[in-house]
Amino acid sequence: MAAPGARARLRGLVADTRPLQEPHFGRLWRASIVTVVGAQLTVVAVPAQIYADTGSSAYVGLTGVFGLVPLIVFGLWGGALADVMDRRRLLLITTTGLIVTSALFWVQAALGNTNVWLLLCLFAVQQAFFAINQPTRSAVLPRLLDPRLLPAANSLMMTVTMAGGIAGPLLAGVLLPVTGLELLYALDAVSLLTTLGAVLRLPPLPPVRLPGAPSGTPGLRSVIEGFAYLRTQPILLMSFVVDLIAMVFGMPRALFPEIAATSFDGPREGGLAFALLFAAIPLGAVAGGVLSGWVSRVEAHGRAVVVCIVVWGAAIVGFGVAVGVAAEVPAARTPLLVVAVTLLAVGGAADMASAAFRTSMLQAAASDDVRGRLQGIFIVVVAGGPRIADALHGAAAVSVGAAAAAAGGGVLVIVGVVVAALVVPSFVRYRVTRAAA
Repeated sequence: MAAPGARARLRGLVADTRPLQEPHFGRLWRASIVTVVGAQLTVVAVPAQIYADTGSSAYVGLTGVFGLVPLIVFGLWGGALADVMDRRRLLLITTTGLIVTSALFWVQAALGNTNVWLLLCLFAVQQAFFAINQPTRSAVLPRLLDPRLLPAANSLMMTVTMAGGIAGPLLAGVLLPVTGLELLYALDAVSLLTTLGAVLRLPPLPPVRLPGAPSGTPGLRSVIEGFAYLRTQPILLMSFVVDLIAMVFGMPRALFPEIAATSFDGPREGGLAFALLFAAIPLGAVAGGVLSGWVSRVEAHGRAVVVCIVVWGAAIVGFGVAVGVAAEVPAARTPLLVVAVTLLAVGGAADMASAAFRTSMLQAAASDDVRGRLQGIFIVVVAGGPRIADALHGAAAVSVGAAAAAAGGGVLVIVGVVVAALVVPSFVRYRVTRAAA
């Protein structure tokens, strides 16, 4: 007799798949399953190639600098472009650009390139295309789906992204010692063809122009208008600030090649420990997403974000400590690898919950005429923070070691978010009120 109620509770825990019934979104989502895995192969291959060529985490950290500059410039401009240009056309251009750059990664690896600056410049070009593509893709969804389905659609896309963050590094860890870098880059280029096919089948998505809105190609003024709008949304602005604190100080991924090699006896060109470290945070995020039924019942979004970021920071502190002990106690390296991966997974779950609350804040603020620009700023913050972290952690590791750089970054996360909460208490008090059933 209790079966119907149990089934209803189960439906409340699993993902809402109704957005997949919309043909265009369904094709984009299915294509992203393949494309995200391919993209993660390159995410792993680039730092692996740099570390194998240089043996330096500082050079690996430069991927943050070479990724951040185009991300900021083209992310902001691309978001503005998505507000005045047919979004289908823009997706076609940028997806094609990503395919070409992935193919060039394969070419340089096949030719035996060891020039780190060539690799970094190619990485910067790829990030420019990515920076325009991502806000455009996010701005497309409200044109395809009923507004009530947007949270479910975003959850589905985020789950695929995080699952790809697990499968890609693990696959790369298996392939790298056997096939080398060339195959990883080639698979990324081929996987992007699935997304190109889905984009080709989208309908025209011309911009929605409000009366008196300027036409033509957007420039600096259009970007500034997006920031001016954001200034009127202090809660949303603060959600960006605390995310930057969490990522800039707490994302230790630039240290993974060195940590895998020096603390866990992995080969310089990759290996299982390297793959597990890269996969751990996405693994935790996927687990957090599967068990995220509680998120929809939380009303105190601001406080929840602060708590989640503190948990993230504490997990990174523990990770750094585990890595440091492993470097000093070789006999304990295998169990400490399990501890390190588990702590990264806990951090990933906390970050997933934080992202869910922050995304809800963004969705509540944007209208279509500024949606592209806000998504551009969002991409700069979400993707730019880890790239700044790459540069900072890589430089810090040279001075104090990888373990201390990771643990110290986690401490700074906790201190930073607590200070931010004290300075802007209105963010901590931010709540949403659920309508009575």
